[in-house]
Amino acid sequence: MKEPFVPDDFEAPSGLFLPGMRLQPLGPEHNERDHEAWSSSMDHIHATPGFRDSDTDDDGDGSWPRAMTLDENLGDLERHAADFVARRGFTYSVLDPDTDEVIGCVYIYPSRDEDHDAHVASWVRGSRAESDTVLWHAVTDWLASDWPFTDVDYAART
Repeated sequence: MKEPFVPDDFEAPSGLFLPGMRLQPLGPEHNERDHEAWSSSMDHIHATPGFRDSDTDDDGDGSWPRAMTLDENLGDLERHAADFVARRGFTYSVLDPDTDEVIGCVYIYPSRDEDHDAHVASWVRGSRAESDTVLWHAVTDWLASDWPFTDVDYAART
């Protein structure tokens, strides 16, 4: 892994507002809503472009999502929140701006290859599948305008 992931003077965005959704740093307060969102959409997440090769689980082997208890999910959210604070990676919950329902998640982590600065993966719940391409376009633009990366690995949507 390249060190540091982001420059010392870089301040990670506190979120992003989009039509019909907003991004907020993922934390333990999202546990029940996050768990319900991904556990109801596991097949859809596994079929999301680039997700199988993402670094969203501890060993990066593409084994997530897998069945987890609410307590195990809480541990995962706490790890992502700690990564955010330590600037090792940045995970955002994608929320419905009106209801705070968890729509999905965006993960920004160091790339494991030398050709990219960052690896980005995102998912949306199956019931909001039409939001996937909108989210991908918005995050792609956001990464280009507000983040310090020059080469991002983020699987394209068609």
